[in-house]
Amino acid sequence: MAECRAHCDLWRFLLGALVIVTTAGCASAPARTAPSVAAATTTATTWVERSAEYAATVLQAYRHATTQIESVATNHRSGTWAVVLDADETIITNLTYQLERERAGLGYSAESWSAWVKRREAVPMPGAVAFLTRIRALGGRIAIVTNRLVSECADTEAVFRTHQLVFDVMLCRPDGTPSDKNHRFAQVAAGTWPGATGPLEVIAFVGDNIQDFPSLTQAIRGQGEAGYAAFGVRFFIVPNPMYGSWQP
Repeated sequence: MAECRAHCDLWRFLLGALVIVTTAGCASAPARTAPSVAAATTTATTWVERSAEYAATVLQAYRHATTQIESVATNHRSGTWAVVLDADETIITNLTYQLERERAGLGYSAESWSAWVKRREAVPMPGAVAFLTRIRALGGRIAIVTNRLVSECADTEAVFRTHQLVFDVMLCRPDGTPSDKNHRFAQVAAGTWPGATGPLEVIAFVGDNIQDFPSLTQAIRGQGEAGYAAFGVRFFIVPNPMYGSWQP
């Protein structure tokens, strides 16, 4: 009995020690959690998707543009002036496409982009519907100058119609041509686009890329603050940290 009791006491001691070691090991090990969805995306797309600041800055840009245009439009007859806008990340957002590609560990490709455009799932940017509606009410013409290809234009126009994004003309980039928009900007001003009724005074440009504004490139950075004099007056930019001409 004494021998049995000794053996029992030994086993109780060993079992207690095992419990203590196991518990200590669990306490010191880092907690395991399911991978965050955000971990699969860049900081830029996460900021666009989740931050209050992103929506605030877009709305701020559109509200400021509206105030400026309302002031200028009082001196212009209805139908004689226009606002030129980019489409992607200016009027419509492709955040879903960006997130899908990043979470799959993939980047942009012409094939995936074409498939995305055909899905017609882009949605309006904050404030875009109200802004376009106001421009139309003031008597302005609305010209969308986008680098979406002509072969993608019908699908893009369908997205605009679905979301009540009013416009007068959409000038897409001819397939196989460079992304320079200046020729199409000139078409709007000269009134040489299909359906135009005459020249228009373009009183404002809105975009997310420095190349959405006449003759501007990333080289503007070398001009100091003076190079940005038109911004907030005639040029209005909305934030896009996800992609642009600033990339290598």
